[in-house]
Amino acid sequence: MTGQERRKIIIDAMEKSNEPLSGSDLGKFTNVSRQVVVQDIALLRAQGYTIVSTNRGYILTDVHRFTRLVKVHHSEEKTVDELQTIVDLGGTVVDVHVNHRVYGKVKAQLNIKNRRDIKLFLQDMQTGKSTPLMNITAGYHFHLISAESKEVLDDIEAALREKDYLAEVLPYEVED
Repeated sequence: MTGQERRKIIIDAMEKSNEPLSGSDLGKFTNVSRQVVVQDIALLRAQGYTIVSTNRGYILTDVHRFTRLVKVHHSEEKTVDELQTIVDLGGTVVDVHVNHRVYGKVKAQLNIKNRRDIKLFLQDMQTGKSTPLMNITAGYHFHLISAESKEVLDDIEAALREKDYLAEVLPYEVED
């Protein structure tokens, strides 16, 4: 099998999967090492595929979805409500990032699509003995949210505004 054929199999597998696929699993599936899969993922990204790395594996994101960056602020106790608000209205929380005045932009991929993903995220936070990234910026953070339409994104933003989670973007936080 050529590298091009193998990468086609990897893309097909990711398109058909509803769950992240680990590099080891993709390697077993294509009869190569995990490191070869990592190199294939890099080549696929260079070809324009939007592949997200999560702690549970690789996900091919839908390039036909709409995205919006929102800045939010809330306590750690409101994290579940914030995430449920987004996914219950049809959104996916693609990532989280903070703009720290000393560390700069710190970003983590999430790809939270449903309440099960929220539960797994919370378990990862608890077992990893970590706290949410928003804690280094006093609860302020950004989410890239994707959805099937701009209307869904509008509904999500309205719900976050109603719950008083939306925050003002400061001049130093504006991305070029």
